[in-house]
Amino acid sequence: MDTVALEPLDSFPYRHRVTDLMSAPIVAVAASSTVSEAVRTMMQRHVSSVVVLDAEGRLDGILTEHDVLRTIARDPAHLAKTVAQTMTRSVNGIDADALAYRALARMARLGVRHLPVIDDSGRALGMLTARSLIKQRASQALTLGDEIDHAPDAAALGGAFGKLPALAAALRGDDVSAVQVAAVIAGVTRDVTARAGELALAAIRAQGRGDAPASWCLLVLGSAGRGETLLIPDQDNALIHDGDESVDSWFATFAEQLNALLDAAGVPLCKGGVMASNPAFRRSLTHWCEAIDSWIDRPRPDALLNVDIFYDFAPVLGDRSLARALRQHAVTAAAKSPVFLRLLAAASGGGGGAFDLLGRLRTENGRVDLKLRGLFPIVAGARAIALAWTSAATSTDSRLAESAAKGALPADTAADLTAARAAIVEAILDQQLADIAAGQAPSTRVDPKQLKRASLRRLRQALAVAGEAPDRVREALTNRSLERAP
Repeated sequence: MDTVALEPLDSFPYRHRVTDLMSAPIVAVAASSTVSEAVRTMMQRHVSSVVVLDAEGRLDGILTEHDVLRTIARDPAHLAKTVAQTMTRSVNGIDADALAYRALARMARLGVRHLPVIDDSGRALGMLTARSLIKQRASQALTLGDEIDHAPDAAALGGAFGKLPALAAALRGDDVSAVQVAAVIAGVTRDVTARAGELALAAIRAQGRGDAPASWCLLVLGSAGRGETLLIPDQDNALIHDGDESVDSWFATFAEQLNALLDAAGVPLCKGGVMASNPAFRRSLTHWCEAIDSWIDRPRPDALLNVDIFYDFAPVLGDRSLARALRQHAVTAAAKSPVFLRLLAAASGGGGGAFDLLGRLRTENGRVDLKLRGLFPIVAGARAIALAWTSAATSTDSRLAESAAKGALPADTAADLTAARAAIVEAILDQQLADIAAGQAPSTRVDPKQLKRASLRRLRQALAVAGEAPDRVREALTNRSLERAP
């Protein structure tokens, strides 16, 4: 595998000036204010530091949230001290016109997270924080999105999509959570799918086939629909339109071009055929609704292999009202069938627990499949419970939160499942980045021996929670069935 993809991808520290990134105006307090009053000001102004200025507006000192924590740790009574007694007086600032890389270097050298921004006369203009720089680094996703939006062909689209590992590595390097990084990857995947759809439309017009003969909407399914994608690209898409059978040939051509473009751009064809080019995933709204009713009225485990990821769909291009209508029908119909919901919950959770009888992780060639052993039970369970309570949410965390809010799950159970998923996603993503850096193909299999002791302990706890997920789901679905019983 080409490890060039992990090279730095954004030159923002050399293209942006401090004045573009700082928060302004700077928040100042009087030197005679108490530390408690300063904390109140920080909370009211939503900042993590305040400064003291002299009569000329120059820096006299700085008090940060970390200073306050150290003060309280020594003696809570110190909250009554004045800011002048507690603040750091030797304040390092940076010129407003300085490039961002200068600020990064100065923060690293000084070991600080706040850097006041000053003008030529030394007067304070604003504050630069490590948090604001991390947000700017996260804007690589916006830069990448611009590349995707203007990609003229599959090669250019693939060039932009190929930067995802570098983007993920940069964000993880800035301590952005793995769950947030997965959401960024999913967002980029959606954007790539939408742009491929636009290119397919242009190609069809160039061939003289004209515009679509009916309203339509392109959907992404599975993890991209949930906003939870990791670094294993795969096509999961579908198409909905409001025409009859006579228009299918046009949409079949469109779907074939779409899927071919995505494949050429580095998003491989789905081995299971979950693509719009497959007639089973290209239907009119009427036929989609009929298919859903068939799944629910005659649920069979073997027929539900791809139904689970269907329920995670999200629209990316076209008439979104069709997607809203489909979502409403799909959610309403599912909530009426306890049998369907139980089968849906079980369809993706049949991988077995993560531990053997001796409490050891189940490994194969030294690795444990965290998608099979950990993510599936949580994701599938959250989906089934949310549908039972007629929630239209698509992300796992949102489904768990809404289920708890509606009384389907105890709040602490939902919180435990959310935290467990975060720990599992982190282990998978970090292993994928390490594998890519080593020239290996990424997967959902993680080598537990490569984890630090604290990370391994956290992962084991998360897998234990995931192992209990099927029981929690059965309890929730049983309670719902009893609630609806006459």
